[in-house]
Amino acid sequence: MPTHDKDFIKALEVGRPPNITKLFPNSKALLVSGKVIDRAMMAKGNAIAIAANVRNSFVIRGALMAAQRANAGIILEIAKSEGGAKAYCAVNYWNMATMIDAVCNELKITVPVAIHADHYGIQNDKDLAAAKIEIPSMFDAGMTSIAIDASHLPDDRNLLASIELNPLVPKWAGLETEVGEIKGKEGLSTPEEALFLIQGLNAHDIFPDWIALNNGTTHGIEESDAGIQVDLTAQIHRAIEKYKVSGAQHGTSGNSSERLRQIAQKTRTTKANVATALQMISWGLEVNDYGNAIMDENKNFKKTKGAGVTEEMWEEMVTYAKDKQLKGGDYKKLNLPFENKLTALPQDVRERMAKRVEDFVYGMLVNVLNSKDTAPLGIEAILKAKSYDLGPKAGRIEDPKKWTKEKIMEKAKAFVKAPDTSGKDHSD
Repeated sequence: MPTHDKDFIKALEVGRPPNITKLFPNSKALLVSGKVIDRAMMAKGNAIAIAANVRNSFVIRGALMAAQRANAGIILEIAKSEGGAKAYCAVNYWNMATMIDAVCNELKITVPVAIHADHYGIQNDKDLAAAKIEIPSMFDAGMTSIAIDASHLPDDRNLLASIELNPLVPKWAGLETEVGEIKGKEGLSTPEEALFLIQGLNAHDIFPDWIALNNGTTHGIEESDAGIQVDLTAQIHRAIEKYKVSGAQHGTSGNSSERLRQIAQKTRTTKANVATALQMISWGLEVNDYGNAIMDENKNFKKTKGAGVTEEMWEEMVTYAKDKQLKGGDYKKLNLPFENKLTALPQDVRERMAKRVEDFVYGMLVNVLNSKDTAPLGIEAILKAKSYDLGPKAGRIEDPKKWTKEKIMEKAKAFVKAPDTSGKDHSD
């Protein structure tokens, strides 16, 4: 889509949210609410937007190049563990919008791009108090979408925390909620739990764009390929169908392309998080169709010579990891100490790192997630609304009198959840 396209220009004028226009008044980047991306996927049908987890700056560049090449709407995101106040990545909640806007303008990106705070986790009262300060600051810094993730808590507290924090999220912003905290084989989400959460939110005039489930995935590098339970996902989506909530699929790096195609075809999913694979690809590591890095017989990552970082830099990264006793998925903690070192590499190396991400993401957008040519559909949604605020997909159905705090706590007694014994970091 050329930058002089009249629809794109009009979308720039009316489609950028207030925080974005304040931060970047002269920008030509179409940074939009997460709602725009969701609606674009719905308009195409059986299409899923990639939510690329931007643990380093090379993933930002590669993912944006892929989206432009595929003419697809895209979400760029980072989770609280990766980019929150105790971040292990140089890209974080408060600088990612500035980085994304700069790259969009540099590369003349003309597809809609949402900036999503993934897995903003609430595990206790301390987290809840901190959220009341951090969430407004994140939107001040350019966030356009957020996942309020209190799914570690019992069902009633998950719902009540989401209700309490909702006033801090702008009405125009994309909103994701989560039920059945992701922990692999234990405690899969149920239709009853999902319905409880969505009904309770609806009664309080909260209309999420997405719901994330524990539908059989785990995050990061996994040896099992059991993966997403497509039928369970479809069953849960049917249970909440009248509330018009789309699905958000987490943990995609451990699932085959065929399983992801089934999710696109058989469920109401419009968002799929991809994290670990993109980080590994940018570094030059070999990955399989499941997006998992391939290891040799000694459980060491296999690097492709002449791809990603230089061989000398990879050796330095491996030495650092050994010194810090980092193995497997813990290699993600190399992001923060090595970002400056990687951006100091020669131009041709930096370009091949981003290009490798571009090719992988493009393949997913076009061949797996069916999101090619969704960018015009996002722009069309903006122009139809004549606004950056597309409004909710559903209205209030539930009676607020039946969803008071006391009645929520009483209803939740019907659910008994397995304790979390995984000890996992629940970022993608």
